[in-house]
Amino acid sequence: MTLALIDYGAGNLHSVANALKAAGGRDIAVTADPVVVAKADRIVLPGVGAFGACAAALRAVDGMVDAIEQRVRREGAPFLGICVGMQLMADAGEELGEHPGLGWIPGRVRLLTPDDPSAKVPHMGWNDVRPTVPHPLIVAGEAYFLHSYAFESNGSGADVVATTDHAGPVVAAIARDNLAGVQFHPEKSQGYGLALLERFLTWRP
Repeated sequence: MTLALIDYGAGNLHSVANALKAAGGRDIAVTADPVVVAKADRIVLPGVGAFGACAAALRAVDGMVDAIEQRVRREGAPFLGICVGMQLMADAGEELGEHPGLGWIPGRVRLLTPDDPSAKVPHMGWNDVRPTVPHPLIVAGEAYFLHSYAFESNGSGADVVATTDHAGPVVAAIARDNLAGVQFHPEKSQGYGLALLERFLTWRP
């Protein structure tokens, strides 16, 4: 089983690769080559930084978005987006201006606006992950978050599979078919995060 960890200059690649290896991943390609991505059995899209910068960086890798669309959307390879990698699954993001996402999950990425003004942004540190519907990858537990913007569903919210609380509900995970995304960082979430990655490595959507 080959796993492509996409390198587009906007992810915590070393830590994510190490976490995937610790979870049992064996053939992990950290790659900016769309040809490698197009042949991978599983694909992970990390992301650190601002939505607008990450979206531009991903599109700047010639052929990468087309390769992901082909392998993930049309051929059904299991996909995991992490932090901004999850946010990029949305229709659009509002960080650093208005920017289109991949448009895989109906929703927008907007600035966190906690109900309690004393709640700090960015949302940083350990917090509960609360499943809203059953999903093979997502279980209740605690994970490490670090973000100032969050996914908001445009539709029924059926693709939201977990939330957390930061003076109000915040989307923690989204999923549909062979697609999954988590707002938290599995690579920083110790046993909880490693267990999630283990489940992803054996997931048969």
